[in-house]
Order: sequence, then structure tokens, then C-alpha cells
Amino acid sequence: MIVFSKNFSIYKSAKKIFFYVLFLIDYFKFFSKNNERFTIKWRNHLAMIFDKTKNTSFDVHYVYHPAWAARIILKNKPETHIDISSTLNFCTLLSAAIPVKFYDYRPANIELSNLDCFNGDLLSLPFDNNSVNSLSCMHTIEHIGLGRYGDKIDPDGDIKAIKELKRVLAFDGTLLIVLPIGKPMIRFNAHRIYSYDMVISLFNDLKLKEFSLIKESGDGGIINNANREMSDKEEYACGCFWFTK
Repeated sequence: MIVFSKNFSIYKSAKKIFFYVLFLIDYFKFFSKNNERFTIKWRNHLAMIFDKTKNTSFDVHYVYHPAWAARIILKNKPETHIDISSTLNFCTLLSAAIPVKFYDYRPANIELSNLDCFNGDLLSLPFDNNSVNSLSCMHTIEHIGLGRYGDKIDPDGDIKAIKELKRVLAFDGTLLIVLPIGKPMIRFNAHRIYSYDMVISLFNDLKLKEFSLIKESGDGGIINNANREMSDKEEYACGCFWFTK
């Protein structure tokens, strides 16, 4: 007896055919009602057949964690914010409210007011000791040393990056760190996953001001003032840490 599952190729093929048939029905229905404001030709079609969902899907890590960070930064109202290699959506949107300087190993060619983009190596940041008052590095540290982005292979690359962030953070400054959190492992060459205790140990000379958790499922949105027990139940959740020196 054949057991059909969502991962079975026959199931996938049947699903694709079904949704393509729905697309054809919609196409000819639209074609018959077209008022000629636009020309419609078959050779120009672009079938997006899997978007008829009950809810809009989204990556819970990358929607919630920038929202978490932006709220903290806007509440603090720094004169300038320094971001190291976080998602570009974060620095571009934040720059609408405050000046942002963005540093990345692969610099981004973005032209926006209030936003300056630079080449930067997280293992050698171009700042003096204790000089940066508002600093973020989100969903980045877990990649350092795995070679994914053209950086050198270094099993301790993440530890060295953390030391640099701590070095440049000003006294009483804000450091926002976001990491995959759950069952510790390396998924080479994508990322590392840390346990809560590992993160606290790596930043043990800083003060933890807030820990918030985004569950892998996304249930609950951002869970503010979460605890270690909650994160330990996850496989690949998103840990949001607000540290100060």
C-alpha cells in the first residue's frame, strides 16, 4: 500500500496541477471580462499559483525581530545608530526616523537619506573602545566563520565577533543581539543554533536588560521577558537579547 504524504513527489505534482488548473480558469475568466485598458497575451503570463492562502505567510524571525529592535531604539532616541550586518529592511526603515550607519562584509549599494553604508568586518570593527552608544547585530553572529558569505573558515569566528562587539560598546550603551536559539548545533554552512545558557555565557561580562523570544511556530508573536525554560523547549527559535555595559 502506498502512503501519500506532503513530502511525496506524487502529492506535490498533483497539487501543482490542481492549482494550475485553477489559474487557467481565472485566466480565461479575466480574459473574457477584460475591458481592454491593458492588453493581455498568453506569452506575458506569470503564473503565481500558490498564493491563494487563508492567511499571509511570513518569516517569523525576520518580521518580528526588526520590529522588536526598532521599538527599543526609538524609545532610547540615540543621535545615531550603528548596525552590523542585520537585515537591510531594518536599517532602511529605521533610517526614516534616526541616522543609521550600516556596516557589512558585503556592503550594500543603497542610497537613502539618513543612511550610510560601509564595508565592515565584524572581526575588526572600525571603532574605538567603548565608543558606540547604540549598536545592533541581528541574525549575523551565527554565520561568522562558516564561509557562507565568503568569510574565512574559523570555528571560533562567532566568539571573536562577540568580543569585538563588546569592545566597541560604550558604557551604559545598548547592544541588541539576535540569534537562533534552541537545541545547540551547527547546520553547516548555514548557521549555528545556540542555547540560552551559551548566549549568556558568551556575554557574561555585560548586563542582560531584556530577553525576548520568538517561537519557531510564531505563536504569541514576540514574547517579552521570556525565560530559559521557554527557549530550551524550542528547536530553532529566535532569541532577542538587549545587553548593556
